[in-house]
Amino acid sequence: MNPLLSPFDTAPFSEIKNEHFMPAITQAIADARAEIDAITNNTETPTFENTIAALDYSGYQLDRVSSVFFNLNSAETNEEIQKIAQEASPLLSEFGNDITLNEALFKRVKAVYDQKDSLTLTIEEQTLLDKKYKGFSRNGANLPEDKKVRLREIDAQLSKLSLKFGENVLAETNKFELHITDEADLDGLPEGEKEAAAQMAKAKDKSGWLVTLDYPSYIPFMKYATNRALRKQLSLAFGSKAFHNDELDNQNNVLEIAKLRFERANLLGYKTHAHFVLEERMAQTPEKVHEFLNELLEKAKPAAQNEFKQLEDFAKELDGIDRLEKWDSAYYSEKLKQKLFDLDDEKLKPYFKLENVIAGVFKVAEKLFDLQFEEVFDVDKYHEDVKTYRIYDAAKNFIALFYADFHPRSGKRGGAWMTSFKSQFVLEGENVRPHISNVCNFTKPTESKPSLLTFNEVTTLFHEFGHGLHGILANTVYPGLSGTSVYWDFVELPSQVLENWCYQKEALSLFATHYKTGEVIPMELVQKIKDSATFQEGMQTLRQLSFGLLDMSWHGTDPTAVNDVKTYEEKAFAGTNLYPDTPETCMSTSFSHIFQGGYSSGYYSYKWAEVLDADAFAYFKEKGIFNKEVATKFKDFVLSKGGTENPMELYKKFRGAEPKIEPLLERAGLL
Repeated sequence: MNPLLSPFDTAPFSEIKNEHFMPAITQAIADARAEIDAITNNTETPTFENTIAALDYSGYQLDRVSSVFFNLNSAETNEEIQKIAQEASPLLSEFGNDITLNEALFKRVKAVYDQKDSLTLTIEEQTLLDKKYKGFSRNGANLPEDKKVRLREIDAQLSKLSLKFGENVLAETNKFELHITDEADLDGLPEGEKEAAAQMAKAKDKSGWLVTLDYPSYIPFMKYATNRALRKQLSLAFGSKAFHNDELDNQNNVLEIAKLRFERANLLGYKTHAHFVLEERMAQTPEKVHEFLNELLEKAKPAAQNEFKQLEDFAKELDGIDRLEKWDSAYYSEKLKQKLFDLDDEKLKPYFKLENVIAGVFKVAEKLFDLQFEEVFDVDKYHEDVKTYRIYDAAKNFIALFYADFHPRSGKRGGAWMTSFKSQFVLEGENVRPHISNVCNFTKPTESKPSLLTFNEVTTLFHEFGHGLHGILANTVYPGLSGTSVYWDFVELPSQVLENWCYQKEALSLFATHYKTGEVIPMELVQKIKDSATFQEGMQTLRQLSFGLLDMSWHGTDPTAVNDVKTYEEKAFAGTNLYPDTPETCMSTSFSHIFQGGYSSGYYSYKWAEVLDADAFAYFKEKGIFNKEVATKFKDFVLSKGGTENPMELYKKFRGAEPKIEPLLERAGLL
């Protein structure tokens, strides 16, 4: 009996075996195809209900099965699952194309779309109709047959290439180990980090200590280790992932992905991939994105150059460093930060025990949105590290199921993300509630210490939980517009705005207590966190802008003549470089956000959303960070509405006006 083929509410992880996936995906595609055929072959006149709504509700079981599978491929994968992904992805992409290139179905959708002005539709229904029509037209429904065939080929190739890209990055991350046998090489590393490195070595039956390219291992070493040669070795390994001209090399994958995306955009009548993507974003055009990035660059560059000069002088004075390199960045920045603010992560970490921070983010959500969280132990999980919670509102109505998966493992990709196992929607009067998951990579507890987070990890947890709230509080009729189904440059608003609470005394006093003594974080430390929040903000902004510009460089121009990834990347970075280039490294070959995740032509949206979040939080600060009126507006017009309306309209309903860039510049100390 295949557990994925019976209807299930919570994902039946413990019953699923790898051999269940392909039959379940194949069967779910066949069932979804039958639902599509029923819509297409309906002899009644096309209406919103029998065509547009029916289309949005179709394929529910396929969504459930594929979300279980692909979430496992990100958080708990193995070679077998990766092989299945290579087999399943083209099938799913082909099925997606079978829908968007189905002429009879498009005819029905177009029939409804053509009479939209005479239909009495709600705003949500109008948005769905628009989205469905564009889903066809933007994916080739109006193309002649030969071009449709080519489009299918491109989509199948792209789905395989991006999977391969991600597999190579994961394999490269797992492959590298810095094995240390002389304790002197750990000089500068805090005790907790040494213990974690020893524990890692022990887990792999090795003597001494192991440092890896996983963030919780990599970052502390780069920040604290006095051994410059080892920092260099680690930095070069990190920066050269999938750039070794071997079987895990991604240079060809990058070139092929960029060129295929460009060809696809041209087929559909767009100048570049970025023109295609941005038509469905708040930013609308590549020109507008460049204008936005360059305006910020102009503001940030002088600050960044001053900060870099200050760092160079500091490193020279401290250690006689003549030329600051990339592997010196985190180390001397940390030293300078300690000198200027007398603040380092090791002073802060005891106040940020993981369990307390989780309780803290829940408390913030409770005060803002009246949510209540209950840890439960009767929900099936895919790994013992995962915690599960049921979430209720003040009247004890069930709101969502929440999975939290917070520690690195070999089968889990790096970074942090939010995802869902089940969407929210309303069907036949029932409000179907969502199952949402946050996945992060925080230091594991050791034998002597619980998991203590750096302040950066605290903001990451709040960030991902902000995305989580977007899913948890979703309250729309149609699954296709629910939760985070919004314009990509709007999706980061809920996540980035929630980070602001990490800097507020009123919020920190709820959860930042010393893991041994229970003492609340001293207010002078809170003040130092706030004072240091804009430390090297110019350099940080430049770094983010450089990633956005690299993304636009790959996707906003014609890449067909590009044959050298590294040279092309250097050109894109030219206006944002502070450190000398390292020929051995290449960012593009492991830039998973744009070549594997969904951020192609969208990396700028982190900064775009910062403008929104700084403006939104200015409103909270003005009225009080736990002000119920503002929180309710944010919940009603942003968090619960998903993609039911144009995001700028939603934002204006919440804020009363369009966002201004000044709050961001002020917060970043760039005014």
